[in-house]
Amino acid sequence: MSLGSSLFQARKKSGFSQEEVAEKLGVSRQTISKWELDETLPDICQSKRMAVLYHLTLDELIEFDPDLQEIERFIETSDQEKQLKINWTEMWGKKYPVLTTYRQRVRIQDYITPLEELQDRLKIEYGYNDLDSFLVLKDILGQMWNQNNLPETSS
Repeated sequence: MSLGSSLFQARKKSGFSQEEVAEKLGVSRQTISKWELDETLPDICQSKRMAVLYHLTLDELIEFDPDLQEIERFIETSDQEKQLKINWTEMWGKKYPVLTTYRQRVRIQDYITPLEELQDRLKIEYGYNDLDSFLVLKDILGQMWNQNNLPETSS
């Protein structure tokens, strides 16, 4: 997503018109329009002021994604009881069908013991509790996936 598109999405999500933002920043509405159309760029001071206005960090403003913001807000505000009501496997299975079918093919027990051993090792070596050690293992798997599947960048 371009910077202009991020600025536009953040402004819309915050409920401001171009005129309102222009007035608060001390610039013209046309300036806001040019920023949002990627015709010109706001300076760093104006960008920081917009981030504050939209209740975002500067990094969040630069890479604003309303869908991602909504997911993050849900995670931050949902309690354990609400999370337990969600069948995450079923939900992710809509995007990745293997999650709903692998149990008929994979001998899960063959993988539980080695994973429990890794989890115990994390608990002993780092003092993690059950949940934290599980989350660390899950994150390690995610990092492994990213390392093996991210496109290579040229130097």
